[in-house]
Amino acid sequence: MRAYELIAIVVSLGVALALPTEPQQQPLGGATTSSFLKVQEELRKAEIIPTVIDDFLPSLTLSVSWKKDDADLGNTIKPKRLQKQPTLSLYDETDPEGLSSSSLSYVVTLTDPDAPSRDNPEWSEMCHWIAANVSVSQKTVSILPMPIFEFDQVDETSTTDDVIEYKPPGPPEKTGKHRYVFLVFAPRNGTTEPLHVSKPKDRQHWGTGEEGGGVRDWARENELVPVAANFIYSQHKKQ
Repeated sequence: MRAYELIAIVVSLGVALALPTEPQQQPLGGATTSSFLKVQEELRKAEIIPTVIDDFLPSLTLSVSWKKDDADLGNTIKPKRLQKQPTLSLYDETDPEGLSSSSLSYVVTLTDPDAPSRDNPEWSEMCHWIAANVSVSQKTVSILPMPIFEFDQVDETSTTDDVIEYKPPGPPEKTGKHRYVFLVFAPRNGTTEPLHVSKPKDRQHWGTGEEGGGVRDWARENELVPVAANFIYSQHKKQ
């Protein structure tokens, strides 16, 4: 059995992206490889790998922005700054000229593995957001690298489907810092058809009913593979 299986994604200008179905696929380009390795390293340092998701090497870059703050692989942001749904951009750094435009649908998730606290994660994981059918922007953008998609809460042209609506991070008092983890998934089979992913029965434990149940279990159930990640820390002001 092969160690890797590539999903071919046909893009509008004849450029293809390769998405991994198993960890450790190597992207093209030295600088790009370095940036993806940094994401992987930070996920390991924060123990997101392997606590939240199995080890993988990202193939796309995810940026997450609120009005005054950006997610930066583990920076700390106050809860009051996270109340509005963030704007997300997904970049293909293997395409420096910004020519590609994928017809693949992506799924964005936000999970908290530290509920109610990292020392006592009996409610873990807590599902904070699932947005499915994130489509590729067809707009021409002069800024490089070109965002594959960009959407926000008030974008009337967005084709996203909020399977679970955005629940702002709200860590309880005296529970220390929580990790809030954004993961982007692609369909394992590379389909460009609309995705009909399941809705967890409950936010707590992602509806699995088991302590520690979370986004990894849900992604497996829906035949999804991780392609990008970012995360922040946030904590209640009373500690």
